[in-house]
Amino acid sequence: MRELPRQLSAGELAELFEGRTRFVELLAEQEDPLQHTPEVIAALTGEEKRAVLDAHPAIGQTKGLSARSAAEQGTDVDPEVLAELARLNAEYEARHGFRFVVFVNRRPKAEILEVLKVRIGNPTEVELETALGELVAIATDRWRRG
Repeated sequence: MRELPRQLSAGELAELFEGRTRFVELLAEQEDPLQHTPEVIAALTGEEKRAVLDAHPAIGQTKGLSARSAAEQGTDVDPEVLAELARLNAEYEARHGFRFVVFVNRRPKAEILEVLKVRIGNPTEVELETALGELVAIATDRWRRG
């Protein structure tokens, strides 16, 4: 496992966070960027927070994934699970106004279904912070794994 970096470019951070957003640009200005995510997130507007989440691929998405996302989402392709993920992802986005993001951490998609079912019912403000925390956990894990 690698130590957290002292400095990362916007390009390196965009790879970790799945897109070059204002969040990534602000992080690139920081020394120890992954340590400073809470302060940078706090400085974002609601719209900017949603943009960060929407840059990330949907769980269960099978096309247009980065190599990292494809590896993290695994090869679990049960059609019923994928269909249920698509349905619940749409319900989540309709309710909260942004993409569902979860740190899969090598769990099967069927297990993620249960997490998604629970989180749909969260208040949007709580869910926004939860999703951003999950996104940071994903990026940190990506950095440490190389």
